[in-house]
Amino acid sequence: MTVRVLAMAALALAVASTAAHAADPRYPDWPCTQAKVPDISLAAVWAGPPLDDVQNKWKDDAKISALVAKLSARKTPLDEAEKSVKEFLAASATDKTANAKLLFAGLFDTLNAQRSQVMSGLERVSRKQREAADKIREDTLALQALQGATPRDEAKVEALSNELIWKTRIFEDRHKVVRFVCEVPTTIDQRLFALGRVIQQEME
Repeated sequence: MTVRVLAMAALALAVASTAAHAADPRYPDWPCTQAKVPDISLAAVWAGPPLDDVQNKWKDDAKISALVAKLSARKTPLDEAEKSVKEFLAASATDKTANAKLLFAGLFDTLNAQRSQVMSGLERVSRKQREAADKIREDTLALQALQGATPRDEAKVEALSNELIWKTRIFEDRHKVVRFVCEVPTTIDQRLFALGRVIQQEME
C-alpha cells in the first residue's frame, strides 16, 4: 500500500508544481491557466450611451433591481435572460433608453462583483493548495524515512500512509474543483457581453 501512497503523493506534488509554474508572476496565487484579468472593462462590453448619469441609480428601481438579480444568476439560462431583456425593454416605451442604461449599469456592477468574488475564492483555495502540497511533501519524506528505519515500526508506517492518502485525496478533489471554477470568470464575461449586446440592439 505504501508504494501506491507514494505514487499518489507524487502525482499531487506534480500537479502542484505544474500549477505553480503556470501561474502569472504578477498574480502568484492565481491558479488558472486562463490569464487573470482583475476587472471587466466597460468599454469592452458596452458601446451604448455613457452611463455616468445612472451609476448606482439602478438600485433605487425595484423592478430593475429584481431583473438584474434574475439576469445575473448563472442558473438563469442565457437565452431566457436575453428574452427577459427584450420583453422588459419592449414594455418600456418612452423610457426605453433610460431603462436600458439602468439595466446594463446594474448588470455591469453585479456581474463584476460576482466575478471578483469568484476570483478571490480561487486565490484563497490556491494558497490552501500550496500549503497542502508542502505538507504532503513533508509527510512523503517522513514516510520514506519510516519505511527505511530499522527496526521498522509498522503501526507508524500504516498511520502515516493513511494520513497521506487522505491529504492527497483532498488535494486532488480541490484541484478538480479549481479547474471547473476557473471557467466561471470567462462565463461571466460572456454573459455580460451577450446581455449588453441585446440591450444595445433593443435601444436602436
